[in-house]
Amino acid sequence: MDLTHMIGGEAVPGSDRFESRDPYRGDLVCTAPTAGVEEVDAAVIAARKAAPEVAAMPAYERAAILRKTAELVVANAAAIGEIMARETGKALGDAEGEVKRSMDTLTLSAEEAIRIEGSHVPLDGSAMGHGKMAFLMRFPVGVVGAITPFNAPFNLACHKLGPAFAAGNAAIIKPPQQCPLVVQRLVELFYEAGLPRNFIQLIHGGAATGQALVEHPGVDMLTFTGSSQVGAAIRARAGLRPVTLELGGTGPTIVCEDADLDEIAPVLARNAVRLAGQSCISVQNIHVPRALAEDLSAKITTEMNKLTLGDPLVKGTDVGTMIDEAAAQRVETWVNAAIAQGASLLVGGRREGAAYAPTVLANVHPEMKVACDEVFGPVASILAYDDLSEPVEQITNSRFGLQCGIYTDSTKRAMWLARNLRTGGIIINGTSTWRTDQLAYGGVKDSGIGREGPRYAIRDMTEERLILFNH
Repeated sequence: MDLTHMIGGEAVPGSDRFESRDPYRGDLVCTAPTAGVEEVDAAVIAARKAAPEVAAMPAYERAAILRKTAELVVANAAAIGEIMARETGKALGDAEGEVKRSMDTLTLSAEEAIRIEGSHVPLDGSAMGHGKMAFLMRFPVGVVGAITPFNAPFNLACHKLGPAFAAGNAAIIKPPQQCPLVVQRLVELFYEAGLPRNFIQLIHGGAATGQALVEHPGVDMLTFTGSSQVGAAIRARAGLRPVTLELGGTGPTIVCEDADLDEIAPVLARNAVRLAGQSCISVQNIHVPRALAEDLSAKITTEMNKLTLGDPLVKGTDVGTMIDEAAAQRVETWVNAAIAQGASLLVGGRREGAAYAPTVLANVHPEMKVACDEVFGPVASILAYDDLSEPVEQITNSRFGLQCGIYTDSTKRAMWLARNLRTGGIIINGTSTWRTDQLAYGGVKDSGIGREGPRYAIRDMTEERLILFNH
């Protein structure tokens, strides 16, 4: 299948085509064109022309289109899930689940579209303000530029396009090169639901295309999900424009001495390898009291051995491939380096092409690369501690700060941890992986700026305007 750009409501064939291939079979899924500076400029011009039309559309009409899109997403979930599994190597069950879950993202965006509100500013507190009225109101920024990743390509595209449209903005989206087809299908569903075709521009391409979009002065706000390195580069190029950056993490989960190991071991194992570990909140570092480390390691290893690694398109497969062989090779290198530095391999540690087996490492130290950097693969590391202050210091002093899971039955201990851990989110009696789409999701430090979740994204995609009645 040969994809096109969608600019100004028209299919633009483009040139300099790249391939999207099934990482399990190696088969060609589709080809797509690479947008150069001229095509990016055309997309921005089209978006700027459309922006007043989007802003003028009543909120109830925007909400109706978002609800209709959500219905179409559910109706097409099986077909879109198969496309995603083929493009990314994600297990079919996870792929279909992501598409169905996207209904919530779009429906929540529809609900928030009709709840965008300002506030009254009381002025009687000063003599100068007496007798006057002032309001803060929110207005769309204009053109939102969105760059999305491969690990949850459909739902994260919904997290960009849904709030952008709900807020009354025109949008330009650049999908990941690894899976352009699944995002193009989403844009087509928006069109099918009644969205005027010029309201969303779709441009394909790689890093150079993304850079051209980021640097274009006609883009009013940027939203990006991906690596911390790329996020930092975007922030440097954005100037004074607002940005939302959802970046990496090391998936810490703290197990306290009173946790039920039998209950949490299956959850820790599954959330360490879901999406082949390619999630910025995937369980990566499991901090456990030294006295419990051996027991918990054994239980997690047992659960890992129950998981099926195999063909992503076969129902029952728990873990498919990573996005490509290079990604699996990188994880293999990191795991081998940890073992050479003294870590113990309890299970996994095997690679076959783009597939990497679910892996558990024990005796891991915080300075090892598998612990202090984002693995982004199906690897869980056990880090034993003697005092609870140790993981708190390690997590808080880390350059990452996305989400942290905590397992404890002590409210006092949970509150102490919540006050002392510097991360964007703290999940009590859950892993770092827990997320639902209405939450204010995001990180601090190198894990990002701003929050996702339709309500919070809309806040970032609108600007406040003071309106004062002087008489």
